Amino acid sequence: MTKSLTILGGGNTAFAVAANLTLRGYRVTLYELPAFAATLAPIRATQTIHLVGVAEQGTAQIAHVTTNVQEALENDLLLLIVPAYAHRAFAEVCAPHLRDGHTVVITPGTLGALEFGRIVRAHGNQHDIAFAETDTAPYVCRKTAPDTATIWGVVAGLGLGVFPAHKTSVVADQLADIFTRNGRDDTSSAIVEYPNVIACGLCAMNPVVHPAGVLMNAGRVEYSRGDFYFYEEGVTPAVVQVIYGVDAERQALGTAFGFQLRPVDEVFHNAGFGPKGDLWATINGSRMLTQLRAPGAMDTRWLTEDIPFGIGAWSALAKQVGVATPLMDALVTLAGVALSRDFHPTIRRPEDLGLVGMNTAEILRYVK
Repeated sequence: MTKSLTILGGGNTAFAVAANLTLRGYRVTLYELPAFAATLAPIRATQTIHLVGVAEQGTAQIAHVTTNVQEALENDLLLLIVPAYAHRAFAEVCAPHLRDGHTVVITPGTLGALEFGRIVRAHGNQHDIAFAETDTAPYVCRKTAPDTATIWGVVAGLGLGVFPAHKTSVVADQLADIFTRNGRDDTSSAIVEYPNVIACGLCAMNPVVHPAGVLMNAGRVEYSRGDFYFYEEGVTPAVVQVIYGVDAERQALGTAFGFQLRPVDEVFHNAGFGPKGDLWATINGSRMLTQLRAPGAMDTRWLTEDIPFGIGAWSALAKQVGVATPLMDALVTLAGVALSRDFHPTIRRPEDLGLVGMNTAEILRYVK
């Protein structure tokens, strides 16, 4: 029987996942918030997405495209694939309609599963729901035309954290066939289970790389309007050293919770981005990452998302549990000055996650 699921969101990765899974035989419902219905406009008439690249290829006939949340939540499995700053909006809309048996997987999450769960409970919804997140997006991809997505690479070893943690194996089984290394000829599961959502949320790599990389390339971004290859040309050995500094603080926070988090260069290699070595060698040997252009302006998601929902969120959690993060704090401040805005009011804080006032032991008990 054809498997059914819903993808919440209408951006780059949402289109790519919807098309790839449709071409693999899934019955996909693609949902977007009514306020952002324009993202679905290019495909509303035909309900087709053209997919090219290294995964499935062809024209995918999406089963259902909608802005009606009740229609979207008819399926049990929900993949939320949107920027982190949209997590709250989707949680508010979905909260009254979620029911027993629903699984919400945020791809990627950066602790968003905890915020989503807190919002659902705040609406008085006490149904038996699994809130999950991955540590990265499943593909390196972009919309390359209004109705076309290109997948340049498929991530190997997609990390999964589930809240509550005792549902981890159940959710991993739900996703095992969905996120595989190669949907056409390799059915081996690409899911790697983390002990809980805290461990998973601390293993997102975009916040480690993007803020440091963009800020240290600010002049070139503005002068060229992003006309260069970010990873190949912008992540130089000096930039890598700053990235390593951010990563050391991330690992220190993990240690406070009893996790041994893998360093950024090892994570990039294990994900299949490039050859084994230091981060510079892995990136420069990557067929996926070296194809990505730099942001066209400083007001980019690589700061506006990865600061408040990445290193800013990690720093806020670190302060609560007594871990110093001076480099993360400096980058948050520097990004705010560069963009003439204060990021601090928008940071995803422990109170947003339902963790306010808890020490590490209490947090670990809560997420279990």
